[in-house]
Amino acid sequence: MATPVDHRAIAADAFAVPRPFKRFAVRSEEPRHADSARAPYGRVHLIRTDFLVGDAIQRLVALGHARMQVSEFGDIDYARVTLDELAAAAPGVCDMAGRIATALRATGVLGGGIAAYRRRVEARIDYLASYGAGFHNDVSRHWTGCLFWNLALEVADVEFVMPHAGVRLALAPGDLIVFDPAMAHGLCRPQDQAQAVAESFRAGERCHQIFLSGELTLTDAQWAALGSPWLPVEHHAQRGALELVAAEFDERSGAIKRLGSLAHCLLRSTRYVDEAQTAAPG
Repeated sequence: MATPVDHRAIAADAFAVPRPFKRFAVRSEEPRHADSARAPYGRVHLIRTDFLVGDAIQRLVALGHARMQVSEFGDIDYARVTLDELAAAAPGVCDMAGRIATALRATGVLGGGIAAYRRRVEARIDYLASYGAGFHNDVSRHWTGCLFWNLALEVADVEFVMPHAGVRLALAPGDLIVFDPAMAHGLCRPQDQAQAVAESFRAGERCHQIFLSGELTLTDAQWAALGSPWLPVEHHAQRGALELVAAEFDERSGAIKRLGSLAHCLLRSTRYVDEAQTAAPG
């Protein structure tokens, strides 16, 4: 099996935290973490893969376009896809799940064994389509317990930007990125200097982006090993943390809105529990 080429772990821990706050923290809607929070993961991983050979990317893009609809700037759509469907679309790529898992293993976020990565990949893969992407984060349901991976298929003239972490990554087809979705992120044109400008995506062709996407769910021990342990909310409140579940971002710049309303979010009385997760099965 081919090994990934050029894995880079980009530092994303010199956070630009707006005053009067001093750091970031994220809570969870999962009941087990309702009274705890963690710091964001301070790395973004970029793996330049080489297993999508021949016309495989074009065939995968065509399948993705047929499944999703994005028509205005900022639109994002998802579609579940099976490994059998991916294999049929790209018959020249042997063991798609294994190749994605091998690339993900280069990050080390789940440890060194391949099995944990393969289980996550085989559990679910989605297509993700976007028409550019204004700045936002993903913190609903269980996503604060995950890192996201996106495998770029169609990404002409696009940068992945995390404005509060100083990350700007030019993307190319075959690039696999792994990042913490609790941090604000978006897609920008390089000439717009880390601004998500709607007009830049409306002009001309190449407005759409297509990815394969999935989740890497981490245990508490794995978060701790990455330097982002789940700790009582009081620990973060005492250190002046801004709570990312409550934050709202300017779509163009990523600036955090209404900072004054976030001053007392890290309290046990301000829980973000998803009631559906507390209900008994069935």
